[in-house]
This record gives sequence, structure tokens and C-alpha cells, in this order.
Amino acid sequence: MRKSLLTLSMLAAMSAPAMAADYTDGDIHKNDYKWMQFNLMGAFNELPSPDGDGSNHDYLEMEFGGRSGIFDLYGYVDVFNLTTSSNSQKDDASSKIFMKFAPRMSLDALTGKDLSFGPVKELYVASLIEWDGVSRTADQYAVNNQKIGLGSDVEVPWLGKIGLNLYATYDGNEHDWNGGHLATNWFKPLHFFENGSFISYQGYIDWQFGMKSELGATSATGGAMFNGLYWHSDRYAVGYGLKAFKNIYGLEDGSYTGDTTGFGHYIAVTYKF
Repeated sequence: MRKSLLTLSMLAAMSAPAMAADYTDGDIHKNDYKWMQFNLMGAFNELPSPDGDGSNHDYLEMEFGGRSGIFDLYGYVDVFNLTTSSNSQKDDASSKIFMKFAPRMSLDALTGKDLSFGPVKELYVASLIEWDGVSRTADQYAVNNQKIGLGSDVEVPWLGKIGLNLYATYDGNEHDWNGGHLATNWFKPLHFFENGSFISYQGYIDWQFGMKSELGATSATGGAMFNGLYWHSDRYAVGYGLKAFKNIYGLEDGSYTGDTTGFGHYIAVTYKF
């Protein structure tokens, strides 16, 4: 996931040492907030790639998140080939959208108890929904995943507070459980300018494991790591991200899907609402 912060108060909360969530006073809405932004993206050498050249395409991303009582939410909706370019690798794709929703339910807020321990500051029932709006009959690679597991906010050296979630994966197309998914994300301010803008290091890791060959995987493990450097102001952001792929989606590099291991590049221009 690409996490973002929209206010200086939220930024300070993440860059400072994280405190344990405390809802013992019964006020579950005291940490509420919300944000939304539009990202105009360019992807270069994205994997997997049957022809070995990587996928190059533009897309518009509506990204959002927030907190309301016991619920924490992150999500985005991508619309591919916004410019309808015939040179885009997404021009003839069966799906022009991809959606990811990651709602989490705080166990601390739900129980009214402080469940923190060590570096773990808050615990959640975590879920993740991935969908591209296409049926398996229309596209054998259609995405329809539902994931459920345990989530947490964890304080780590230098990075500060990160999200760390462990899911079991249910393949909605095959109607079967298919391995696990470990996901983490971070947002680290690196340098502040006199005008209040700043440079951040932000990114995520998605690693899948225990995937089954009978459900289409040619590798039991696979995933990606995104490393981004972004300039932020109150209203805008501009950034570059380097994404490392390793047998992405459980597809062995060099198998029938072509290249699935390597590096992709992403540029983003953001407007924050």
C-alpha cells in the first residue's frame, strides 16, 4: 500500500515515537481523521511481462484513508490508460480498473482495553479486498481476492510507526483458500524545508507464501517492495518509486507469464483534497 499524510499534526504523530492506543476512557472517536487524494501515475517496466519488456502505462489513482471509531481504512481505485493511448500496454486489457480496500477493526477500541505490548501499539482484525471487476470467464487472470487476519501498528527504529498485517487469502474465483500474505507499509519524513514542505521516504512490502499450484501459482512465494521518495506540500506531492518484484503473484520468473522478477519505475503527481 502507498500510505500518505495530509496534515502536519498527522505527520508529527507518525514521525514522533508512537504511543500505545488508549481507549480506556471510552472515547473511541478522539483519533478520527480522513484524507483523500488523486495521483496521476506513470508506470515503466512493470511486471509481470510476457514479452520481457515490462508494461509501460499511465493511470489515475484515487487514494483515501482515515479513522472513525473502531475502524481504520486505507484504499485506492486505479483507472488505467487514462489518456486512451494506443501505445499503452493497458490499451487492450480486459479490465481498465483495479481496486484495493483494506479496512481494519481496532481490538483496542472495540474492547476498551490497552492491548499494546513492546513495540506493538495497537491490534486489529485486518481485512483486504482486491478486485479488478472482471469475471474469470472473461479473463483467466481476473483478480477477486478476499483476505482476513491480524493487523497491528508497530514502532520500529528510525522508520517510526508502521502498519504490519498478516492475512489468510481466499481466492474468490476458485472459491478456495490459497496461502498467506504479509503486508507492511511506512511513511518516514526525511527533511523539512523552511516553507513547511518536506521530503519523505514511503513504501510497502507485500509478500505472499504457501500458494498452491492447482490454483494457478507456479511459485509458492512471491511479492514486491516499493521504495518511494516524495516531496510534499499541504496540497501537492511529486514523487518517484522503485519497485522490486520477485515471482510476483506467485508466478515463477520465466514461466508461461514471462518475466516476473526485476524492477519497475513509477512517477506520481498528486493533488490532495
